[in-house]
Amino acid sequence: MSEGRPDILSSNQSLLSGATTSPVRKIGEGLIQFALFLCAAVSVLTTIGIVAVLLIEALQFFRDVSPWDFIFGTKWSPLLKPQHFGILPLLCGTCLVAAGAAVVAIPIGLCTAIYLSEYAPKWVRETVKPLLEILAGIPSVVYGYLAIVFVSPIIRSMFESANVFNAASASIVVGIMILPMIVSLSEEVLRAVPRSLREASYALGATKLDVTLKVVVPAAFSGILASFLLAISRAVGETMAVTLAAGATPKLTLNPLESIQTMTAYIVQVSQGDTPAGTVEYRTIFAVGLTLFFTTMLMNILAQWVLRRTREKYE
Repeated sequence: MSEGRPDILSSNQSLLSGATTSPVRKIGEGLIQFALFLCAAVSVLTTIGIVAVLLIEALQFFRDVSPWDFIFGTKWSPLLKPQHFGILPLLCGTCLVAAGAAVVAIPIGLCTAIYLSEYAPKWVRETVKPLLEILAGIPSVVYGYLAIVFVSPIIRSMFESANVFNAASASIVVGIMILPMIVSLSEEVLRAVPRSLREASYALGATKLDVTLKVVVPAAFSGILASFLLAISRAVGETMAVTLAAGATPKLTLNPLESIQTMTAYIVQVSQGDTPAGTVEYRTIFAVGLTLFFTTMLMNILAQWVLRRTREKYE
């Protein structure tokens, strides 16, 4: 009996090896691998195509406009005579709305994430998180309409100097839009902090508040900061809500009560079809789009760099 076992084992191994190397299975695995490669290639080629179009059209724009005047100019009026092509008013408006949205969303989002992670009962957490997901699914044009009919009148009743379209109302609604992203990401990284750190702090006599603010939040700081940067980059790229709420007045100002214009709002304005294709005015949308692309890309790179530098590793 013992002498027959090696033969049985060898025959079983040959059957298994034959099954794993069967032509049908090889073809199936090859097709799956090729399909996955195509999916990856489509995403990469799409990105390359977008960047290529932006670069080609922007280079044609910079043949007529000096890059120095574009980057450091303080006036933006490419559709009016005399023409000015300084991107700083649009960049200032974009940063003003993004900064205002961060002021609105970061404190509320972080406090909500801390409550859901450390204090909320299970049923509260299971109720609030789906509601936040619903908030994230509301179209941005609805937020813009809300800013016009609800937020802006409140701001004007508080500040008489506020315009109908102003950066403050746009900042508030964009802050509400990015709030679910901050809450969801921050809550996940807070809950990922090992339970042993909390128990060790309790063993030393720390209170619940001390454990939360001095142990859990610092341990999850890298993920929290990364969620902030990703949410701000989302605010920078917001289009419809800002277009409706902030107005269309490119102005180099830091007053949130005035009407401003962001880079995305200008792209929407020129893309409506009134500007002839092929003209320098039309190509401004590609130059602005390229600037917006690099701005968001740098913010995402910064978020990844901060995450790598400040990430806490636990066994």
